[in-house]
Amino acid sequence: MDNHAKWAKDIQETQGYAVNYPMIGDENLTVAKLYNMLPASETGTSEGRTAATNATVRSVFIIGPDKKIKLTLTYPMSTGRNFDEILRVLDSMQLTARYKVATPVNWKDGDDVIIVPSVSDDDAKTMFPEGWKTVKPYLRVVKQPS
Repeated sequence: MDNHAKWAKDIQETQGYAVNYPMIGDENLTVAKLYNMLPASETGTSEGRTAATNATVRSVFIIGPDKKIKLTLTYPMSTGRNFDEILRVLDSMQLTARYKVATPVNWKDGDDVIIVPSVSDDDAKTMFPEGWKTVKPYLRVVKQPS
């Protein structure tokens, strides 16, 4: 974890962004292998590994309260993580859990959303009393709940 703290400080210093998300100290590479970030046959520990030998350990996971993986993003070494996208996905997932809506392509916070198909029209009338626009029988667009 000492290396993680140094890395986080370097990012803050050079990129102007604080790392304020959890990082795992995976000295024996157990987590990296378990989640297929490194091959199970990979030998050794985290000690002495370089950016080149950690090239595949560039994944972001969002794990739900049910302890199941809800999102996996793996970035190439040449591409920095896009925190705006990660937060957009998290916001979308929370909207779905809270209000039974899905977010369309290129959705941004505040844009219209879609009532999930598992919600009947009768239930939707209670949940969304201001109504919605039916684009297709399975595609009902509603103002984003807040």
